[in-house]
Amino acid sequence: MELTTVWFALIAVLWTGYFVLEGFDFGVGVLLPFVARDESDRRLVVASIGPVWDGNEVWLLVAGGATFAAFPEWYATLFSGFYLPLFLILLALIARGIALEYRNKSDSTRGWDRTFFWGSLAPAFLWGVAFANIVHGVPLNAAHEFTGNLFTLLNPYALLGGAATLTLFTFHGAVFLALRTQGELRATAIRLGRQIGLLALLIGGVFLLLTQLDKGKPLTWPIAAIAAVGITGALIALGRDRDGWAFAANAVAIIAITATLFANLWPNVMPALDPANSLTVDNASSTPYTLSVMTWVAAIFTPIVLLYQGWTYWVFRKRLTSTTEAVNP
Repeated sequence: MELTTVWFALIAVLWTGYFVLEGFDFGVGVLLPFVARDESDRRLVVASIGPVWDGNEVWLLVAGGATFAAFPEWYATLFSGFYLPLFLILLALIARGIALEYRNKSDSTRGWDRTFFWGSLAPAFLWGVAFANIVHGVPLNAAHEFTGNLFTLLNPYALLGGAATLTLFTFHGAVFLALRTQGELRATAIRLGRQIGLLALLIGGVFLLLTQLDKGKPLTWPIAAIAAVGITGALIALGRDRDGWAFAANAVAIIAITATLFANLWPNVMPALDPANSLTVDNASSTPYTLSVMTWVAAIFTPIVLLYQGWTYWVFRKRLTSTTEAVNP
């Protein structure tokens, strides 16, 4: 297998890990105003992701760095053409991080909670917009430069993709809260989760169907079906108080959706409306020597990172209660 294909697959895995882990962080932030009745509940909601949210963002940093090193042409076209949406995502992530760090150090938390909410909602929506455009294709010239504008990216299909990721991540957050909390807070998360899960199934199903009809390959149809089965299974498990199974099922759905998008994208990395101008794994990649060195580095350090993050989740696996001391995120 060529190293360009290997690194395309590795980048897909990194984005998948980011969406699975950071997805419930986003969902928890979006749900904060709706599940918390008082400051005690709000502290528990924030504490549920306190020990892990910053570690989850490492997946984004590594995915961006891997894209820059393995496919510099892709990175350059993506970050120049999608500059404003990606800048807004960066601002939202910075604001969210500041809110999580400072809410417990302030006498008034209302402003930080609103920042946490919007800093979670914006990326959850905009990542869907960005990836929908990447898969569908954007206007590129012969030099692989983006020739559209912001309104080019805000097309109906991309907005539907944003709505799909927003509802899916919010559902993921509801399932995570059900898994990590007890009592009335957990009951509220389950109730909202059932409603949002149905919405995610509907919107995500329409988005995947349109994607398959436009770009679908024979292999990706069953993968897309797994996504629908995963969300359905999560709804069923959540209704039967099987929180762990619900979280696993929805994680499978996110994995399947991301796999569907990347499989439909390959061998392109940035398809153009004019196929002759598309960026592919071949014309966007670094030299074979660079990819070879990167492969050795990834083989050594990736298992270490995975073991450390797995240990973190194991240490903070217990449910939180109203008597639990809030973890300072």
